[in-house]
Amino acid sequence: MDVPDDEGLTGKVAIVTGGGAADDGIGNGRAAAILLARAGTHVLVVDRQVELAERTVEMIDETGGAGAAAHAGDVTDEDECRVAVEAAVERWGGLDILVNNVGVGSRGTVVDETLDSWERVMRINVTSMMLMGKAAVPALIEGGGGVIVNISSIAAMRPRGLTTYSTSKGAVIALTRAMATDHGREGVRVNCVAPGPAYTPMVQVGGMPDEVRDIRRRATVLGVEGTGWDVGLAVRFLASDRARWITGQTLVVDGGVTLRGPGRDTR
Repeated sequence: MDVPDDEGLTGKVAIVTGGGAADDGIGNGRAAAILLARAGTHVLVVDRQVELAERTVEMIDETGGAGAAAHAGDVTDEDECRVAVEAAVERWGGLDILVNNVGVGSRGTVVDETLDSWERVMRINVTSMMLMGKAAVPALIEGGGGVIVNISSIAAMRPRGLTTYSTSKGAVIALTRAMATDHGREGVRVNCVAPGPAYTPMVQVGGMPDEVRDIRRRATVLGVEGTGWDVGLAVRFLASDRARWITGQTLVVDGGVTLRGPGRDTR
């Protein structure tokens, strides 16, 4: 086999869920959408708040990326997932890549948790990915195969007082492996990215003091603060032909946070 000279993303079609972000912030989904578009991929940016997706499209246009479009959709609704896939196929003639990025956080133990909160987090963080996969996999297969990249979290591997969130993100990893097994022979690769404590709009809500940001930075082995771009680059790699023999895997993108145990020196 010849080593590919490029990523093989030019002319491909992708859906990125949760592709918006507040103002001009760079979240994981927005970063992935912009980076895929820069590589020549057409991107349908899906967000429940369509104005946030529209800003992502504007940012893609400003940087000279391939064609992109905003799409309003609630990915916890099966019909809306189907409509999102149909919109991408109708606009660009097929579907090659799905990035499942929607998620919400939570805190507390099983004793603290309410059933309503548990079910809400599971529906947004896990069921949404199942529903988007259910809608997208047939389109991927029809096009000769494709790629799904799910966004999990290192909370799945290192629980720390976020029981429901950690459980949901662990389920994302299990779902990734199951889908990779189920659809690999049909030409569909499915992988997962597990981000660490990157500085994104999701954690900026309400403001994060500089001292907290510094603690998070020092928790990494590299001593470097991660951003949505770091996660987006991992997504683009897994979506590309350079990852053609990788499936069912979880790529940890955390600056080495999970290499350290709690209480370790973070100088």
